[in-house]
Amino acid sequence: MKPQMLTILGATGTIGVSTLQVVGLHPQRYQIYALTAHHNIDRLADQCAAFSPCVAVVGSAAQVDPLNQALRTRRVHPVPEILWGPEALAQVACADPVTTVMAGIVGAAGLMPTLAAASAGKKLLLANKEALVMSGALMMDAVRRSGAQLLPVDSEHNAVFQCWPQGHGQAAGVEKILLTASGGPFLEMPLEALARVTPEQACRHPKWRMGKKISVDSATMMNKGLELIEACWLFDLSPERVEILIHPQSLVHSLVAYQDGSLLAQLGHTDMRVPISHALAWPERHTSGVPLLDLTTTGPLTFLPLDRHRFPSVDLAEQAIRAGGSAPAVLNAANEVAVAAFLEGRLGFRDIPYIIAATLEQDHFGDVADLDSLIDVDVRARVSAAHQIESRGR
Repeated sequence: MKPQMLTILGATGTIGVSTLQVVGLHPQRYQIYALTAHHNIDRLADQCAAFSPCVAVVGSAAQVDPLNQALRTRRVHPVPEILWGPEALAQVACADPVTTVMAGIVGAAGLMPTLAAASAGKKLLLANKEALVMSGALMMDAVRRSGAQLLPVDSEHNAVFQCWPQGHGQAAGVEKILLTASGGPFLEMPLEALARVTPEQACRHPKWRMGKKISVDSATMMNKGLELIEACWLFDLSPERVEILIHPQSLVHSLVAYQDGSLLAQLGHTDMRVPISHALAWPERHTSGVPLLDLTTTGPLTFLPLDRHRFPSVDLAEQAIRAGGSAPAVLNAANEVAVAAFLEGRLGFRDIPYIIAATLEQDHFGDVADLDSLIDVDVRARVSAAHQIESRGR
């Protein structure tokens, strides 16, 4: 079997690190073409020493010399070609030798290289939900035109994919899908106390270890809103056919409900190596380094309806996908700006959905014809959200 040649976008983040752990278990099946990092030079150098990529990409020209020095210190040989900047990310995502791209860059920063990989017909492992939320029809059209394979890595969408009907039509017999949510750190906190939540509290997820931005998204439940939009695109469903359930144990990662009354669920430990391994090996399977779930020790599994008053972000996401056009991109941009302001102490936790709603109301939702128009929408939405935050702070 010819090894897959792999580019990992966001190699030093949670997804990238987990991907390399799985790759390390199967050296005969994978070779690393490129590893990318925004600013974590030391970790990137360690990864280059361990996996010998052909190319390493850093965020700016100023980081090239520090990476070279770190590689010399570690006596890395052969030394990878070092590139920098957004264009380099797109370059290593669509390079001819590459067969597989792990899209693990969080937020809008991952849009351009993810879209480049889709347009180039790669096996695209999508861990960056924001790229699909923003680009929607553009991304799916690129996949269709190029013949790319788009495989979800988010634990929820990967679970749905594993339970999805294979070989019998796009959604044969499917009634709806059910995305599970842990409820985050504030599931039972009194509503009046949410106004006093700190960034440290919001980043302390009860089940998953994640970066700050996605941890806050989990606390506000905007991650589930983004996942709802992503699910509509991935599985070609209307938002009415995507339901969100609170499942505090986080062992059932999502379900597919069929018209005959069947519910198919995917269960497993809360470890991203499981969906990563599944997507890497698909349509086969191989070991991920994660043990089987012992059902005799899990205890009860509980499911609760979504409290939309506590988590208004989900309603905002549903409004955006129904509005169509540029609305999901505006939603994503406003959320990124609001979360950044919260993490910097410039915005209250409960003000995050307020800023998103106000930005959605200010923007005109036109069609997104191409990448340039999408980037323009993203920029305008960020300016609008920043203005809303400034006005709220007065």
